Amino acid sequence: MTRSRVAVVGVGHLGQHHARILSQIPEVELVAVADSRIEQAQSVAEKTGTRAVADYRELLNEVDAVSIAVPTFMHREVAGDFLARGIATLVEKPLAASSAEAEELVALAQLRRTLLQVGHIERFNPALTALDGLPMRPKYITAERLSTYTFRSADIGVVLDLMIHDIDLVLAMNPGPVRSVVAVGVSVFGGHEDVANARIEFEDGCVANLTASRASFQAMRKMRLWSAEGYAMLDFMTKQGTLVRPSDQLRRGQLDLSGVDLTNPAAVKEHLFGTVLRVDQVQSEIQDQLKLELEDFVQALRSGTPPKVSGQQGLRAMRLAGEILRAIQTHQWEGISDGPIGPHHLPQPLASPNSLLKGPFSWRSRTGRPATSNTPQSQ
Repeated sequence: MTRSRVAVVGVGHLGQHHARILSQIPEVELVAVADSRIEQAQSVAEKTGTRAVADYRELLNEVDAVSIAVPTFMHREVAGDFLARGIATLVEKPLAASSAEAEELVALAQLRRTLLQVGHIERFNPALTALDGLPMRPKYITAERLSTYTFRSADIGVVLDLMIHDIDLVLAMNPGPVRSVVAVGVSVFGGHEDVANARIEFEDGCVANLTASRASFQAMRKMRLWSAEGYAMLDFMTKQGTLVRPSDQLRRGQLDLSGVDLTNPAAVKEHLFGTVLRVDQVQSEIQDQLKLELEDFVQALRSGTPPKVSGQQGLRAMRLAGEILRAIQTHQWEGISDGPIGPHHLPQPLASPNSLLKGPFSWRSRTGRPATSNTPQSQ
């Protein structure tokens, strides 16, 4: 069996795991790993039994496919060079630094009739198996994706860094057109937005409310879905799902509480979430999501089957992310056009001599200079 010649470009925090997994897939020959930090490339190459190069362009004539895990601002250049040669390409999320650059990559892939896959890893999260076999049309979706600041992906804000996961998931659940987007965001650390919330309304009436933060002291990755068919809660950290479905009797508008001691809260809860509402806990075997993603890429490469997340799907997520970012940039904090606008220019905090507003964090002005007032905490 002829193996596919694959390289990994960018072998830092995430890319080194791409190299490790690809080196273990029987159908793959890991030709090389590339990183501008040659010492890092050599370290990963030694562990994966391949060679290291500092310039990825050395590999353009040597591979059938490439997995790219470089900083987002480099996606257009690096992925573009491989796609232009007709080389199958997996790009870590987000597809590019802007919708315009994402459009160019998809256009290149189409022109060369080349596989382009986007690394939206949550599509492979076992928590999603809770929805398998359940015909569900979500009409209201909420998602919270919170983390601490890791000092990685500092070239992009929280919308493209974290919220993009949930944007992609929501669009996979509802492929219909978007009617409106309202969003707000805050820059906590002085660069891009670090906290964001977006309300997305689809033309079919579905509403999605997404919150993302990389300025949180508590990590969370949860999504909740409400539909006529029932309710689902997906925990992407624990890889668990919970389904709650109404009984046929409740669907008919009948709530039978006969024989239930209404003075006993435990008995009422047991009846509601056992008889009136059916609750199922779904826990799949813990699987390596990145391994599933890379195996999907290799299968698409070798068989010609569509990948789970195509370039077109990654582009749609980028377009919606772009709308959210534009809404954040134009958000009027006081509801007036000549007041503070956007994630950097915030209203002044209320003055108080004993206020807790004195602290180490300085909100930034639109020019990037520290504002005159400080606040000690973020969301």
